[in-house]
Amino acid sequence: MSLRYPSLLAALAAPALVSAAPVADLSLVQKHLQSVESMTASFTQTDRAGKVLTGVLTLKKPGKIRFQYEKGVPILIVGDGKSLWFLDYSVGQKQRWPIGGSPLGILLDPSRDMRGIASVVPTGNPETVAVDAADPKHPEYGRISLVFVRNATAPGGLMLQGWVALDSQNNRTTIRLSNQRFNAPVSNSAFQWRDPTPASGRK
Repeated sequence: MSLRYPSLLAALAAPALVSAAPVADLSLVQKHLQSVESMTASFTQTDRAGKVLTGVLTLKKPGKIRFQYEKGVPILIVGDGKSLWFLDYSVGQKQRWPIGGSPLGILLDPSRDMRGIASVVPTGNPETVAVDAADPKHPEYGRISLVFVRNATAPGGLMLQGWVALDSQNNRTTIRLSNQRFNAPVSNSAFQWRDPTPASGRK
């Protein structure tokens, strides 16, 4: 694993489990997620030290997501429908997790019942809905909160703004989205990747 991006990896790999939640807001989140078949957006990633990276997010259900970082950043994160891959081309390494074991599975599986995997937490702003995912039995997995803003023009009346992840070492990573576009055609080729490991023929 590349230790330069630990909190982002913790966020992507940590499972989201059951906790109680306000049914009304969870229903809105569920409606939004079921209404989104694809999404593209620009993203800005900020870590605890204030380091900022940018890139483009591409999502297609079920199970496909790609974080394409800005030029010069030798990492790639891809969900290919079955697995979530972290690829580090600077050191020739890759890691894999089941998509179902990641909080991002909330975004990628339209059939999931939100009441069984997450809880809505107070934000202090009636226009903002935050969905929190964490496993109290495994604090080492960290925590992730997805943040939505009410928007009548967005699918299901909500717009995903991004998320905040906190790992077991209290390393915080914030992802902010902009230029969100929904339900345009996205080719499956967008989720192919080149294997960084030596002498590989993968994709």
